[in-house]
Amino acid sequence: MPLADPDLSDSTAFITGTTRGIGKRIALALADQGCNVVSTGKTTDADDSELEGSIEQTAREVRERGPEALALELDLRDEDRVEEVVEEAIDHFDEVDIVINNASAIQLANVADLPADRFDLLTDVNVRGTHLVAHAFADHLAELDEAWLLSNSPPIVTDRSPGKAPYAWSKLGMSFITLSLAEELASDDVGCNTFWPVTTIDTRATRYFGLGTEDDWRTTEVVSDAVLEILARDPAECTGNSFYDEDLLREAGVTDFSAYNVTEGDPAPMSARLFAPEFERED
Repeated sequence: MPLADPDLSDSTAFITGTTRGIGKRIALALADQGCNVVSTGKTTDADDSELEGSIEQTAREVRERGPEALALELDLRDEDRVEEVVEEAIDHFDEVDIVINNASAIQLANVADLPADRFDLLTDVNVRGTHLVAHAFADHLAELDEAWLLSNSPPIVTDRSPGKAPYAWSKLGMSFITLSLAEELASDDVGCNTFWPVTTIDTRATRYFGLGTEDDWRTTEVVSDAVLEILARDPAECTGNSFYDEDLLREAGVTDFSAYNVTEGDPAPMSARLFAPEFERED
């Protein structure tokens, strides 16, 4: 139920992690607005995987909506592959004016319990991956009349996160990179912002890690609608922000969020409180 109705018919979005979950939902929401999509991720049709979804499946669903789609296999830990995929996307579409860092690794654990290889995974996929994508696209985005770089990462509101410090620092690092880029590209009309759900979102990762129950979750549409609200703005003016999805949608006039809830419950702000334990919704 998108509120904003941005005309994205002349746009192309490069989105990481589009095989399922939030990334796929964003890809399809943008396609519904006419946006071409570069669908990237690790799971392909050729994989013998029990996981639902693939980059090609998302691309097919984009094409069913009318826009063009390009599916490119991408492991964000591979610097050379990131550069190759970005170059291929630009060569194919000529211009890529929306870049969304969505893909992430997650593991909630104490410092003492998290082995080095898992720490490296969180670092390499989340903060380093965001840097690699931003680095590869920065000059291209700066050359366009207007463009966007968005990251699915939280506001930087804490200097510690006991029980999940490695994950927290990797996600906060995504925000740090994105908001710093807002300053670096301030004169180039590139809107660099982060977005983050207030509640936990119903995804495979949420279910796998047992992050609450269905009463605590909202659907991925609450995030995609929030992203559309950002893209309906002027990137020259809307930059350097860390948005919560609820705040964006309230500004757009939403007062009842029940349509986004997985059940008839009233989800608590579990996702916001991952990094801001004292978070309270505004009355």
